[in-house]
Amino acid sequence: MSEIRSSRSGTTPRALPPGQRRVEGFPRFGTHLQRPAPQIPVDPVIEVHGAVEVPVRFRVQDLAELPRSEIMADFHCVAGWSATDLSWAGVRFRTFYEQVIAPGLRADQEVTHLATVGLDGYRCVMTLEDALGEDVLIADTLDGRPLGSDHGAPARFVSPSQYGYVSTKHLSGIELLTGTPDENFGAGYPLARLLMRRPLFARHPRSRVALEERNGQLPTWLIRPVYRAFVPAIRRLSARGAEQADRSGGRSMEGPVR
Repeated sequence: MSEIRSSRSGTTPRALPPGQRRVEGFPRFGTHLQRPAPQIPVDPVIEVHGAVEVPVRFRVQDLAELPRSEIMADFHCVAGWSATDLSWAGVRFRTFYEQVIAPGLRADQEVTHLATVGLDGYRCVMTLEDALGEDVLIADTLDGRPLGSDHGAPARFVSPSQYGYVSTKHLSGIELLTGTPDENFGAGYPLARLLMRRPLFARHPRSRVALEERNGQLPTWLIRPVYRAFVPAIRRLSARGAEQADRSGGRSMEGPVR
């Protein structure tokens, strides 16, 4: 297994990117709000479609057959909190792209973007350049344990250099695009879609943490305090969803939050 040690990871205290604050552990957080994690199929797959000759249905369990990588990196939420020193393991997306996707690409089309889709209906678009970054994984383990429902089981698209909403949980689909789509972000649930209106939640098309690309329309000085104000409520709702899964036995794969 190859290891990619991100410049954002380490054992000594260090400065976080602009506008970020360190939190304890790695809380469940996202547009799912109070809803529990989606039910995982018995034999989950990642469906690849779009600019390919024939759609591909790649079984998640077959990730184990591809070259493995591990990254140590921090996770930065666009709302302003950071979970530090996380260890993700899986398959580099570049490897997945070269070995699984590229052989089936249409010769008459050029892929410029891709959309990742989760089992919960969540969808996020990014440039192909960003997706092929050195530290981007399709991860199936976190801190040495299989991904739990809180953090994206059975597989998660992980891009540490971008804000957390790019790291799609419960990865079930990859759509290959030949141009920039009109919508680059979409919550899976009606309430979240209603709340995430522009311009307040107009995501930046690149979402790079180092450049603090939090919003595609509004200035950073305005967005920072507004986003941060949402954190307590979203954390409470997200924790409620995890508790519902606990009561229903839906977190059989989940370990303790670190």
